[in-house]
Order: sequence, then C-alpha cells, then structure tokens
Amino acid sequence: MRENLRVAPGLAFLFDMDGVLIESTGMHTRAWEEYLARHGIPSAGVMEKMLGKRNDQIVRVLWGPEITEDEVFRHGAEKERLYRELMEPVFEEHVVKGVREFVLAASAAGVPCALATNAEPANVEFVLGRTGLRDCFRAIVDGHQVQRPKPDPEVFLTAAARLGVPPHNCIIFEDSPGGLEAARASGGRVVAVLTTLREAPAADLAVRDFLDPSLLPWLSHQTAR
Repeated sequence: MRENLRVAPGLAFLFDMDGVLIESTGMHTRAWEEYLARHGIPSAGVMEKMLGKRNDQIVRVLWGPEITEDEVFRHGAEKERLYRELMEPVFEEHVVKGVREFVLAASAAGVPCALATNAEPANVEFVLGRTGLRDCFRAIVDGHQVQRPKPDPEVFLTAAARLGVPPHNCIIFEDSPGGLEAARASGGRVVAVLTTLREAPAADLAVRDFLDPSLLPWLSHQTAR
C-alpha cells in the first residue's frame, strides 16, 4: 500500500478510534448489556445511547442525573474493563480491514497523523498497543483531554493544532453520526468509514474500509489550500 499512497504535502490525517481502527460497536454494546444486567438496569436501546458519546455522558444517561461524579467514574471504568476483557481474545477479528497497513503507510510517507477520539485513555492504550500503531501518531487526543466531546469539534481542532496543520487541510476518518458531525464542524474533509452506518451522504467520501478501491484515488486528488 505504501507505494500506492499519494498524499499532497501540507495535508494531515485525523483518525477516530472506535469504528475506524477497530470495529467495536458490537462489543461495547455487549459489555454495556452485561454490565447493566449486573445492576438490574434495562439495556434496551443502549447502542443508540452510547454511539459517539463519551463515557461520562453515557453513564449519566443510563443512571440518571442524581448519580455522583465518583459513581460516574466507577461505573465507566468497570464497564470499560469488562469491554477489554471481552475484546482481548478476539481483537484481531475486529481490526478494520486495511487500517493497520494504511496508517503505517501514511506514517512512513511522512503524513502527519493524529488520533482524535472520545474514548477512555485505557481503551486508547489497549487498541494502540494491540495494533502496534502507537508510534504512527504524532498526537493522541482522547476524551479526557477536551472539555466538550464529540459532536463538538474540539477534539479534532485540538488534534489539528497539535500537528500544526490547519483544520481545512486535515482529512478526518470517522464512523459515527456524532463523530461525522464533529468532523464536518471542524472544517476538515470527511471520510466516513461505514462500519457503523450504512451510508453517510454528508461526508466527502464514504468507504467500506481501508481496502475500498475508491479511497486511494480520492486521496491522490486532495491538495492543501
């Protein structure tokens, strides 16, 4: 892939994590269902409640506004620990097709790359460690490093600033409705990875995964402004 990747100077890549590096929606849903069952809380509709949101937001939706900050942290941490336990033995099956090779090729070609995610720091370490991609990212912005999580664009604007690249010269890879909204609001160019959605008409390009034949030709036509 390295030989076929053509990216104009001045452009950067920003990657979401869940749904872009790893197909995790199903496993996060399963982890929430199991965790909620332990606490006697109905899990109907939990996938819609969690998509694109930061963990503290999800916990408050599920437990209600009376929950304390300590309880928010504890429930979030315990659920994410369960998620990692469930994902560990099947991790490779969930890596998005072609993403490891794509990120390695972009990094080797000198394209500035950043990770910009609502995810918990422990999950970021888990995924980057298992994929071996940590050193490819010049900047890593997780959900604890911004005041306003997606769908606010702050995480992408922060990542772009850390790379020293204007947002309009960033190509953002996203999958969820809230993430795509944040990417568009940042002023970047948006590639929807269709691991979560069936279509994303508001994106500049929509691909099944990083082996999609439309991706590299589209990237080769992008220029810095």
